[in-house]
Amino acid sequence: MHGILPLWKEKGMTSHDCVFKLRKILGTKKVGHTGTLDPAVEGVLPICIGNATRLAEYITDAGKEYEAIVSIGTSTTTEDAEGEVVEQDSTTKSITRAQLEDVLKSLTGTIVQTPPMYSAVKVNGRKLYEYARAGETVERPSREVNIYSIELMDDLEVYEGETIEFPIRIACGKGTYIRTLSVQIGEALGFPAHMSKLERTMSGGYTAEQCKTLGQLQEMKEEGTLLEAIRPLETALEEYPKIAITPDIQKEISNGQVLPMHTSLLESDKIVYMENNKAVAIYIAHPSKKGLMKPEKMFPKVD
Repeated sequence: MHGILPLWKEKGMTSHDCVFKLRKILGTKKVGHTGTLDPAVEGVLPICIGNATRLAEYITDAGKEYEAIVSIGTSTTTEDAEGEVVEQDSTTKSITRAQLEDVLKSLTGTIVQTPPMYSAVKVNGRKLYEYARAGETVERPSREVNIYSIELMDDLEVYEGETIEFPIRIACGKGTYIRTLSVQIGEALGFPAHMSKLERTMSGGYTAEQCKTLGQLQEMKEEGTLLEAIRPLETALEEYPKIAITPDIQKEISNGQVLPMHTSLLESDKIVYMENNKAVAIYIAHPSKKGLMKPEKMFPKVD
C-alpha cells in the first residue's frame, strides 16, 4: 500500500493521533503525516503511506490555504479562542471595508512573524508551549513567511461593534501561523485581536473535497473499498517536470548514479524520472559538481 491519503483531521485530535488510528485502519506501520495541525483546528492533512513517506517533506513545504475568522477586540495567551484573555478593548469600533483591505494588502507578501508561545517551535531543545505551560518566558526567534493572498469572504462595507469578526481566506507558504497573522491584523488596525476559528482547506495541492474522515475510512475498510481513498504518490509531484527513462540511462538511474545535468533542471529545482507512469527517481542539481545532477529520492519498484 503506497500513496497519499488526503485526510480530514477533525477537532480534538493531534496529527499523531491520526497516524496512530490510521496504522490500525490501514494495517501498516509505514504511515506519516505532513505537518502538525493544532487539536482545535480541523482540515486537510495529507497522509503519506509506504513509499510515499519519502515525499512527506515536499508536501509539508508546499503551499497551504486556510479559512479563518478574525476577532477584533480581545487578545489571548494562545492567540486563538482557547487561551486566557490578555487584553480587551470594549469600545465601540467602526472599520470600513477599505481600511481592512488596506491592512490585508500590507500583510501580503513576505512578512516577519514571531511564533506564539503556545506553539511547537523548539528553542534550546524545548518546545515553546513547554516553556509557556511552566510559566517560563524565552526569547522567540522571528522568521520570514510568505503570504500569497488574503481575501475577505463576506460583502460587508462597514464593521461595527465592541467585538468585530470577519472571515478571511489565506494562501500561504510553510511555517505561517494564522493565529499570529490574526494578531498582526489587529495590531495594524490598532486593536487587540485573536483567531476565533480556523480550517485548513488545502495542503500541498490536496483539497477538502478530496478528503475522508477517519470514520469514513473505517467504513471503506469494512466495505473493501479503502484503496479508492489513496492517491498515487505521483500526485505529490505534479509541479515537477516528468522525464521518461530511456534504455541508455535505465541502469544508471536504477543504481542512483550521478548523471549529466538535464536541461529541465534549468527551469525547475527537481525532475522526476518515470517508468510505466510510475516515479522511479527524483533528481536535483549536484551541489558541488557543476553540470551534473544526483538523485534526491529513489522509489523501489512495487508489484
